[in-house]
Parts: sequence; C-alpha cells; structure tokens
Amino acid sequence: MNNCFIILAAGESRRFNSKTPKPYYLYKGKSLIKHSIDKAKNFKKFNKIILVINKKHKKNIKNLNIKNATIIIGGKTRAESSLKALNFIKEKKIKNVFVHDAARPNFSIKLLKKLLSNLKKNKAVVPFINSPDSIKYKYRKNTYNLLRENALLTQTPQAFRYKDLYSLVKKQKGKIQDESTLFIQKDLKVKFIRGESSNYKITYQNDMETKKINYGIGFDVHRLVKNKKLFLGGLKIKSKIGTLGHSDGDPVLHAIIDALLGACKMGDIGEKFSDKNKKFKNIRSTILLKQVIDEIKKKKFYINNIDINIITQKPKLKKYKKKMIKIISELCNISTDQINIKGKTTEKLGLIGKEKAIACEVITSVFNYNE
Repeated sequence: MNNCFIILAAGESRRFNSKTPKPYYLYKGKSLIKHSIDKAKNFKKFNKIILVINKKHKKNIKNLNIKNATIIIGGKTRAESSLKALNFIKEKKIKNVFVHDAARPNFSIKLLKKLLSNLKKNKAVVPFINSPDSIKYKYRKNTYNLLRENALLTQTPQAFRYKDLYSLVKKQKGKIQDESTLFIQKDLKVKFIRGESSNYKITYQNDMETKKINYGIGFDVHRLVKNKKLFLGGLKIKSKIGTLGHSDGDPVLHAIIDALLGACKMGDIGEKFSDKNKKFKNIRSTILLKQVIDEIKKKKFYINNIDINIITQKPKLKKYKKKMIKIISELCNISTDQINIKGKTTEKLGLIGKEKAIACEVITSVFNYNE
C-alpha cells in the first residue's frame, strides 16, 4: 500500500464571501476539510494523507484537532501547492497519489475504489460528468457551439502515478485548473471514468443546501457531597467534594445530552437513561453522550454549536475550560470553535452559593441536511 491522498485547501475562497474561510465552514455538521480527511481515512488504502492549507488559516486549522493528516503550508497557486505536497512525500516511496479539492466534500468511497482500480493500467485517472446544459465557447470575438455530450466536466479526486505527476508539476510555472491539465497539455493519455453528480464543488455559500435549524435546551443539577468524584464536561476535577448521582453525575454532559435530545425531538435524558436501570449505575457520562451522538447522526442531525453555562460557586472554571472544550469536541466529533463554556456563580445565594450543589444549562442548535 503506497498510496497518498492530497487535499488542497490553500486558496483564498474570495467567491465564498465569508469571514470563515471556506475549507473550515460547517457542512453536514463538520468542516469541509474534515469530510475529505474522514473519507480518505475510512478508505483504508492510503498510508499518507496530506492537507495543504493557506498560511493565513493556521488559527482555523488549530481549532479542528486534526489527527489523521499531515498539515503543510501551500503556495500562491494550485501548482505551487501541489508541488509542495509532492516534494513533501518525495522520499516516502509513494507509488500512487490522489489530488483532491477540499471544496468537494460529497465524493464517495466507491469513487475512490474505481480510481484506484483504474490506476493499475493507467498513469492518470480523472472522474467526470456530462453537462446537462448547452455549452458555448467564446474565443476573442467569436462564439462557438459545443456538443454537450463531448464536454467533460471534470471532478476531483484525481488519481496519478506519483512519478509521472511529479515530473510535470515541477516544470509548471503558470496557473492550472487541475492536475490533469498538465497531462492534456503534453498530449499524454488520461483515463476518464464516470464521476458522481453529487460530487459538486462548493463555490458559493448558497451551494450548501440545508434545512431549518432546530434548537434544544438542557439543564441538570446535582448535590455536592464528600467522598465523591467531580466530573465536569468529561474532565475529572480535583476537588474535596463531588456530585451525587446515579451515573458519574457529570452535570455538563447530562445537560448537553438533554439539549441534543430536545433539538432532535428524541425525548429527554431521563427517558433514555433511567436512574432505575442498574446498567447505568456509575457509568461514565462520556459513554452516554457518545451513544446519543451516534443516534442523532443516524437521523441525519448534525451539531452546529453548543453553548454551556456551568453554575457553581466552586471550583473556579477558568483553568479547566480549554480541556473541557477539547473533550466535548472529540465526543461530539465537532470543532472546538463550535463550543463555548461560561462559568457563573449565584453570588453565594441558595444551595449552589453555599457550595452544596452544582448546575449546568445548555443551548444547542442542530442542522438536518438534505442527503
């Protein structure tokens, strides 16, 4: 297995017209680049995944907790970015390389299989679809009719023999539309295979088709007692007192679960994980949240954001926030910048103010996407 998957995400995305750079924009519950990374990983035929990013987007990429790809900084043009990636893997004994645009999140693993299979007898394999529209070609002052059945709308990922692509890219000085352009310019054979109509490129914000946003509110409160552990947001907090509960008594994760179930119209935490059921006795709430995440994804719901208020007199939460956010992002499979945590007190009023209880309230929003 000597295959590499390169994801190009170093462009400026000017046409997308958003403060959030397009590769990091949420689509079906996660950033565009995460879709490509996850599919490449799940294909299990790539021993290297390279993500090429814009140097201006270092902060954006840091928030995503990327674990399954090597990140490198791209160039000013597509050709420069491709060359940087190819140079990076030059000594890795890579035989085949796939090059993909991060702006195409809807390709399938079936397409990856077809590309790899066809690469056995070809040096370049490119997916395409035919145009449903009539096509005109304008050159200088003249306009020509083109037969749409002869027009190929090419897609990515595109698959190549590494040495053949590298030899062409390293000589390229101008701009290119895609890597197959280099083969066609040199009159080299390209194998075109049927692509996927769903594998369209996201260029503008309205290319992201969504249904309405649903909102959910969650709340949980636990008594604080001696000789009990204190878990908040999946993180064990060093404390002389902990929460009294049927499970591990994590009010943050319980409130998140309740909010998600509400947003997805799936009942509440008491119905799903009854405190009368012995199998949930002392269970970690991380396990319960993972189960809920799996269930809402089956119903095609994806998390947009989670806003959390932890209401407690003690402990002070400032030094724990980042760790809690990281844990929650991994449990929910979302970016850290989709989560916010605020610490609140009751100004020493009531049971919470007397350090006898701790509470949490959460509001979340979810999307239900067209599939």
